[in-house]
Amino acid sequence: MAALPFDQLEGYIWFNGEFVPWSEAKVHVLTHGLHYASSVFEGQRAYNGKIFKLREHTQRLHYSADILGFEIPYSIEEIDAACMDVLKKQGLTDAYMRPIAWRGSEMMGISAQKNRINLAIAAWEWPSYFSPEERLKGIRLTMAKYQRPDPKTAPSTAKAAGLYMICTISKHAAEAEGYTDALMLDWRGCVAEATGANIFFIKDGIIHTPEPEGFLDGITRRTVIGLAKRRGMQLIERAIMPEEMADFEQCFLTGTAAEITPVSEIAQYNFTVGKEIEALIADYDREVGKLEKSQAA
Repeated sequence: MAALPFDQLEGYIWFNGEFVPWSEAKVHVLTHGLHYASSVFEGQRAYNGKIFKLREHTQRLHYSADILGFEIPYSIEEIDAACMDVLKKQGLTDAYMRPIAWRGSEMMGISAQKNRINLAIAAWEWPSYFSPEERLKGIRLTMAKYQRPDPKTAPSTAKAAGLYMICTISKHAAEAEGYTDALMLDWRGCVAEATGANIFFIKDGIIHTPEPEGFLDGITRRTVIGLAKRRGMQLIERAIMPEEMADFEQCFLTGTAAEITPVSEIAQYNFTVGKEIEALIADYDREVGKLEKSQAA
């Protein structure tokens, strides 16, 4: 049976301070966020009734809005509380959550100084971004056609909707070729990230990851860096050229949706799932509370 479209799910969405039935959480077709991508959002997960690093996500939502030149009319504390209310209202303990803020439809055009700033928060059950089978053996990536833009040309440190257009194009192209995702380079030709997740490589037990220049420094990325250092693993953040992938032994992605997902192949380069990745997956599951749930069961 096909999954229900997202506009037909059941429950409630927090919309500008009120709960509305899921099917009634609508915006006008002339909303500025749709036409000009004046929208910022977060992706966060709840485990065992707790939203992992909620405050960091909400702070980034405000930060992203500030970069796009608008102010969300709810404080960080109010948004945190609303997220917890959404989780409770939906009757969920394990969930994916999507707060999103956008300019409304009061003005239409490049300039939208007087548009209302809207905020909505939704939560739904969503397992790992990739199937358990894919995660176990590692997913396959191809190379993306598009590159992450120069930070001088786009607000690359914001989690802004417009920055994901080339990600959707690249992921669709990868799936059409039988791959799961695509690796994007940055404007210099260095390794950047996958279409919705940060990337790490391992060689001789040492972790290498691109410096977050021109792409989002993910909250999960920073969490995994902390876990690796706590484990005593050496980690280097640096510019990585694509040809270096020939020498790396392991590779994995990180993100709220992806969590920690091993990679088995990127174009002509192949990787294994080694003990370092397995250890980090266990550490991450423990950090977010997934192991607590399995042990309690």
